[in-house]
Amino acid sequence: MAEDLVSLRIKIEGVVQGVGFRAFAVREAETRNLNGWVRNRLDSTVEMLASGERKDIEAFITACIRGPMGAHVANIDLFAATPPEQTGFSMCPSL
Repeated sequence: MAEDLVSLRIKIEGVVQGVGFRAFAVREAETRNLNGWVRNRLDSTVEMLASGERKDIEAFITACIRGPMGAHVANIDLFAATPPEQTGFSMCPSL
């Protein structure tokens, strides 16, 4: 149902660069059929746009809080967002 679709911009702080976080996020998003992207930011955070069914977004966020081995998530911020135009989940260049 359309009301179960959610799109969020997600900012993750902590030890999240240099630990395979972006590849981890892509795998987790693809497992849940989410659309969006992930990228490293120059301020050492990871930023994502994720769009999909509410239950899948919730599971994705839970996975991202855990992160890949070597990551330590100190904070996660969620912001309502417009769904991405493209389908699939991609790794974008750093910004």
